[in-house]
Amino acid sequence: MKTPTPRITVIGAGPGGLLCARVLQRHGIEVTVHDADASPTARDAGGTLDLHADTGQIALEAAGLLDEFLAVARFEGQAKRTVDQHGTVLAEYLPAPGEDAAPEIDRGQLRALLAGQVRPGTVHWGHKLVDAAPLGGGAHRLRFADGTTLETDLVIGADGAWSRVRPLLTDAVPAYSGVSLLDVRFDEVETRHPRIAALVGDGHLFANGRGGRAIIGQRNDNGVVRVLIGLRTGLDWAAEAGLDLGDSAAVRRHLLQEFDGWAAELLPFITEAESFGNRALHALPAPLSWAHTPGVTLLGDAAHLMSPFGGYGMNLALLDGAELARALAEEAGLGTAVARYEAVMLARSGPLAVGANQALDRFFADAAPDPRDIPDQAAAGERYKRAAAEYRLRHAVPARTQAPAVDS
Repeated sequence: MKTPTPRITVIGAGPGGLLCARVLQRHGIEVTVHDADASPTARDAGGTLDLHADTGQIALEAAGLLDEFLAVARFEGQAKRTVDQHGTVLAEYLPAPGEDAAPEIDRGQLRALLAGQVRPGTVHWGHKLVDAAPLGGGAHRLRFADGTTLETDLVIGADGAWSRVRPLLTDAVPAYSGVSLLDVRFDEVETRHPRIAALVGDGHLFANGRGGRAIIGQRNDNGVVRVLIGLRTGLDWAAEAGLDLGDSAAVRRHLLQEFDGWAAELLPFITEAESFGNRALHALPAPLSWAHTPGVTLLGDAAHLMSPFGGYGMNLALLDGAELARALAEEAGLGTAVARYEAVMLARSGPLAVGANQALDRFFADAAPDPRDIPDQAAAGERYKRAAAEYRLRHAVPARTQAPAVDS
């Protein structure tokens, strides 16, 4: 008797979920993706990110999209400068010509690239998951906000920090890190905000000082600089200060008090800002693990939400998606494939999450910045490239393309 084709459903059309779907389809495996957004461009996807040679780029290679990424990537965006609150340069890294250890791409660009490379009709946009209920034997019934339901043999939670799929596996929930970031965008930066353009340069500027205060500027595509103004503070800091975040003038006044004593050359990041978005940083307990549960797994932030320091989050999400898809293509059953994937993913992400969260605490410490805490970007790039070469050697066996059987 022919084994029935398993029903595989991805919740979340972020880059990790889309890449997983793309690799599954390359192996001839059917999959559907459901996302609450109305379209891939329905909301601001955020700033820039660097794709590491040993994780994000490996995943894009598995998806057959590495050349497409490299064609739009910003290699010069790997530049990084770190200063203290007085503007004193503590460290600076300028990538050599042709350096490809971790080139940058805007999050929106990456999502659009991947959304355009899955088969038409794969993604059901405007389809917000409400809950998932086990039916036995690994099957689950998914209920969406529009009242529709579907049954699936494997639900893959790629639905981010506040995942609706995660409760099927663990009671763990994200906790506030103690750090909030005010997100600011500067457009036409070379002509409208030349001081900011000069400070940020082609890549990133990191400035931190006493009292858990920091400013992070990042060059994006199309003449945009995104800035994150960071505060170690309570979760409800704005309300406690009687501050309406929609009142930009009041926010600027508040921030100038918070950043009193900072160099005047750094204050345009505050004084020239026209609007502010609040982003409270949360993280899951790390390292996090769970017992294998038939018919469900997680990838990306749903599995290992961590601090953004080190840039591991998106890179791991992409590699998670590629490795889960490959396991589903190579193993005979869903349960075996998921268990194989989770064993590797959890072991890899746990230590990185711990390190990223510790780096956040050091960067937003009460004391003055310690130059010894500044990452060596050149050494990191060499590590990414060595690890990428080792990864390719370990995974040289071609994957099979048949769909796995349904099991537990």
